[in-house]
Amino acid sequence: MLLIAVAAVRISSRSGLPSLLLYLGIGVAIGQDGIGNVAFDNAELTQVIGYAALVVILAEGGLGTKWKEVKPALPAAVVLSTVGVAVSVGITAAGAHYLVGLEWRQALIIGAVVSSTDAAAVFSVLRKVPLPSRVTGVLEAESGFNDAPVVILVVAFSSAEPVDDWYVLVGKIALELAIGAAVGLAVGLVGSYGLKHVALPASGLYPIAVMAIAVAAYAAGAIAHGSGFLAVYLASMVLGNAKLPHAPANRGFAEGLGWIAQIGMFVLLGLLVTPHELVNDFWPAVVIGLVLTMVARPMEVLVSLLPFRIPWQEQALMSWAGLRGAVPIILATIPMVGQIEGSERIFNIVFVLVVVYTLVQGPTLPYLAKALKLGDSSGAADLGVESAPLERLRGHLLSVAIPEGSRMHGVEVAELRLPTGAAVTLVVREDASFVPGPATVLRKGDELLVVATDPVRDATERRLRAVGQGGKLAGWLGTGDGRKAVTTTATRFHRPASVTGKNKPTER
Repeated sequence: MLLIAVAAVRISSRSGLPSLLLYLGIGVAIGQDGIGNVAFDNAELTQVIGYAALVVILAEGGLGTKWKEVKPALPAAVVLSTVGVAVSVGITAAGAHYLVGLEWRQALIIGAVVSSTDAAAVFSVLRKVPLPSRVTGVLEAESGFNDAPVVILVVAFSSAEPVDDWYVLVGKIALELAIGAAVGLAVGLVGSYGLKHVALPASGLYPIAVMAIAVAAYAAGAIAHGSGFLAVYLASMVLGNAKLPHAPANRGFAEGLGWIAQIGMFVLLGLLVTPHELVNDFWPAVVIGLVLTMVARPMEVLVSLLPFRIPWQEQALMSWAGLRGAVPIILATIPMVGQIEGSERIFNIVFVLVVVYTLVQGPTLPYLAKALKLGDSSGAADLGVESAPLERLRGHLLSVAIPEGSRMHGVEVAELRLPTGAAVTLVVREDASFVPGPATVLRKGDELLVVATDPVRDATERRLRAVGQGGKLAGWLGTGDGRKAVTTTATRFHRPASVTGKNKPTER
């Protein structure tokens, strides 16, 4: 089984298919009607495990989300996650009722369930497709935000009690989003402050602490009757952008847990389905999926993004990139747990819809982006900054790699004009290392070790990026901070206070 899962990871990475399809296939293969013939029908357990896995997936997604990309896209993502969800639910439910013949209650449940874009599917596909940062930011933020209103709607439509008036549902959605956002931001800020100022006894504890803080954000949000999913995503995003100690290790650990969560969740969902029962619901799922992808999603994007004046090419791509994944299938277990009439058919329709349209949409995204001329071909990796606190020194050791095409090539060390308190201490070139002088000419492929004190650490990094983008005249040419110009890692070390700032050591 482990070998099959590893092979699934490799295939999904190379093909561009969301791993959802492969892991669901594994679950179906070993379940009923499969080679394993394992009987599993515990929808309640599946829902609980699915929620737990989604917390980990959202935490991994938040840690990898760049604030500078999400910030300008935040208003559009919020509108898509609220107004857009309402538009999508209404149109999809109407199609399910009039075209497929479902009762209004069942149609509304399906409309709500499939209106949630899946974080795992979006993260796994979009981060392999070179899209403009605004498009990626909107889609990633939307997938992290829209779970809360959708869960409220599904629970309301699946309740045995009468459904609240629309304005009551709107008020509940707004309140849960506000509470979840406040809790997530508060937990993220407090957690990042603590990790920056408390030196843990082992570096391996930092990734565990980061994930523990993310899980605590979900628990706190749920206890406060807010959106735990939104809380964990925002808390993780704060932690991921806070320049924490061992940041690459934190993200790597979270990514590994995310893969484990996806594998377990998708296999379990595959086990829950009974393949021979899907035959009768195949074409209804295809029809509802057509309404969703060709009518509901485009109208959702058009109505939501109308105030933001986003070009039609980007709107078209966002319409096609509203990927569904495990989240709708998990949400389809809510009416099953509530024993709603026709809940098994709802689950089957959602299962088929997700599989068919994920298979169609995921692999075609790169080609659509190319046809719309939206591909971002810069190919430059953003800075990765690692900060590892030691006990006595206070400062940072930055490792800078000069990539192909960087304008730092040909610049002398003295022409870097680093702030006072920063210096290039070592150059590694072609597997050889040497201490540079002021006239040493830097070349592409070089790796530099730069020592900077705490007060000038950020200014040093900005200057290095600027020179990498604009060359020796970067400051005069107004090139800004030179994002994506060099690759940097940083190790933080503590130095006695007597040798930093104005407190110089006294001679004896």
